[in-house]
Amino acid sequence: MVGRDLCFDGFAIYYSPVDKKPIYAVERLNGRQLSEPHPRRANRFYEEARLPFRERALLSDYRGSGYDRGHNVPAGDMTNELGMAQSFSLANMMPQARQNNQGLWAKNVEEPTRQYAKRSAGDLYVYTGSTGNQGSIGTSKVTVPSHLFKLVYDPQKNTAWAYWVDNTNEANMSPPISYQELKQKTGIDFGLPENIGAAHTNKTPSKPLLGGWYPVFFDSYLPSKLAEIVAAIQAGRVASVQIQYDRNEMLAKTLAESIRNKTGLQPSLIQSSPPESSEVTYERNRVTAIIHSQ
Repeated sequence: MVGRDLCFDGFAIYYSPVDKKPIYAVERLNGRQLSEPHPRRANRFYEEARLPFRERALLSDYRGSGYDRGHNVPAGDMTNELGMAQSFSLANMMPQARQNNQGLWAKNVEEPTRQYAKRSAGDLYVYTGSTGNQGSIGTSKVTVPSHLFKLVYDPQKNTAWAYWVDNTNEANMSPPISYQELKQKTGIDFGLPENIGAAHTNKTPSKPLLGGWYPVFFDSYLPSKLAEIVAAIQAGRVASVQIQYDRNEMLAKTLAESIRNKTGLQPSLIQSSPPESSEVTYERNRVTAIIHSQ
């Protein structure tokens, strides 16, 4: 499965051009940001113009389909108007059973995750996605997943757990599953430590694992963030680094050169100029390092 990396202001998405939905999305949550005032919900869904037309989901695909446009990264996690607006990109949506989206998922998955983040001592990393195929919707043939998942990783405690939910209106909650079990069910390696939590298993996955990745955002040259990337490379945990930029080519090249000089690994540079509209703007000077794990 080949995906596209899409970075937004407050989250990132590993997107499937074939399924026209995220493979998974990743966000960082903490109690401080969730305690801040939240903007009013935007409810302005839009087609992601950064994707080639043939790879996009369209607004018309969901109309009359019987499925909700289900957020991967929830609008309720956004703490500013920019993030709120961007969370309504169709690149952040999956066809989700309506009662599931508005009921069980919102109340028994998204809200408990936020409550845990509010109590946690530091940052959490939350991965949300879907898998399986039970048909498609619309002329773009957006895949309707059979299962939804949300993986919560607490690095302070080196623990993780995942919610695993059928994509039906009749779905029931079951106890969270381990990180290792989620990897076996999805075939995705999210790049977390193998000794995580207490449910470590040596079972061999039934299918090859996708490589994990995560974004590191730079609004300026920050030695502490760069040092974390360098340490991960030197520890053998990084396969490649891609640096995405729009206007700030100087910062992008400086970061790439610093990484190469310190580790010998040569990052690739990609310029991307996402379009803006009256509803959605993008951070033009931000540089994003996409870290692909081994």
